[in-house]
This record gives sequence, structure tokens and C-alpha cells, in this order.
Amino acid sequence: MSITWKKSFIILIDVALTVYLVFAITTFNRPDELSNVCSEVKINIQEGEVKGFLNPNEIKSQLQHARLYPLGDPMSQVSGRKIEENLSKNPLVESVQCYKTQTGRVFITLSQRLPVVRVKAENGDDYYVDTHGNIMPNTQHVSDLVVVTGHVTRKYAKSVLPLVGNFLIQNKMWRAEAEQLNVLADGSMELIPRVGDHIVYLGQPTNLDKKLSRLEKFYKYGLSKAGWNKYSYISLEFDNQIICKKNKKINQI
Repeated sequence: MSITWKKSFIILIDVALTVYLVFAITTFNRPDELSNVCSEVKINIQEGEVKGFLNPNEIKSQLQHARLYPLGDPMSQVSGRKIEENLSKNPLVESVQCYKTQTGRVFITLSQRLPVVRVKAENGDDYYVDTHGNIMPNTQHVSDLVVVTGHVTRKYAKSVLPLVGNFLIQNKMWRAEAEQLNVLADGSMELIPRVGDHIVYLGQPTNLDKKLSRLEKFYKYGLSKAGWNKYSYISLEFDNQIICKKNKKINQI
């Protein structure tokens, strides 16, 4: 009788422990969303080689306008999917991820479209082109990117300008030196540098690394000694040649 009682007691203890363990595992591995509210929102915007246009305050404002900013809301009502869908509508956003934690925090991570040139075409178009050749709308943000003017069609902007813009962005000297690019009717291109009173004719925008390498050497060993305003037009169209046209203003002095 005593043995039976002891067995029953042991079985009862085992059952109780099993129930407790199941309850504990279920409780501690499931966010207590019904009792938690969002106490913090972390917005992380990834940057690249150039500075983008987005900042956390703008993202917060967009979510507030859509009534999706989660701070203070019950975690059970916070939908990461709805936040992602709303932010993906922003033309400056490339991708977005949102997730929430058991501690009442919501994390939003965005990668943004990064502009490489600004287009102000002769047909009145005014927009940016990003690293992948996508058209970005003009914004109120101030940018120090090179400005592309002249005969610029949308097709030309999408296919040619990303190659040129990415090259300039990745080249430390020309990123600082190139101020404007002007596209001619035949698709050839002129470069207006920040230093000197001259225009550089690039021809068709191909082999830019070789062309601008020649120009860099010409600047270093030629114009630095002869004077930055000696020539009004410098052509790099042909391989292994630099053709210069003298500045008439200098000759008249």
C-alpha cells in the first residue's frame, strides 16, 4: 500500500513538472504581445558611396501620415508587413525590412536609391538617375552631384548616364572636379570642370578611364605650367591624342 502511494505521488509530481515545463516553454517563447506596447522604434538607413536623400525623420513622418508609426501601439497591432508595403511606395526606397522583438521594439532597415547624376535636360526634364539607371524624381534636397544638361532623353539617361555617373563617383579626382556634363545631339558629351575656363570634349562616353587619365596627366604636366585658362576647348575624342583650341580671350590681352 505504501509502495502504491509512493508511485502515485511520483507520477503526480512528474505530471505537474510536465505541465509546468509546457507552460513555461509556451510562455517564454511567445511574445507577450497582448500586454506589451511598442516602446522604441529604430530606423536604420543604409548609405553607400554617395549620400542619399532619406533620413529617419522623413520615414517617421511617412509612417505617421499613414497611421502606421508603431510607437505606443500594442505589439499585437503592429504589422511589419504593412510598414514594409507603405515604405516601399516611396520612390526613394530600394528595399525595406521591418521586424519586432519580444521586448517591445520595432526595427526598420532601409536601403535607398542612390543618385549619381542630376539631369536638367533642354526639353525641361528635371530628375535624378540612380546607380542602377532608374529615374528618381526631383526633390527639395540639395545635392552636389554633377549636372547633366543638353539633349538628354529618358532612354539615354537610363542606359548611358549610370555608367558615366558611377565612374565619376568612384574616381576621387573627377568626383570633385567634374561640375557639368553636356550631351550633344549625336550623343557625344562635353565636360565642364570646376577649375579653368575651358570645355573638355569627351566624344562618345566610352573608355572614360583612359580619356580622363590622359586629361589628368595633361592637367598635371601641361596646364599647371602653361596656365589653366590658356585653352578654351580640349578634345579627348581620339586615342592617344589631346587636341587643344587656344583661348582667344587670353590672346587678345
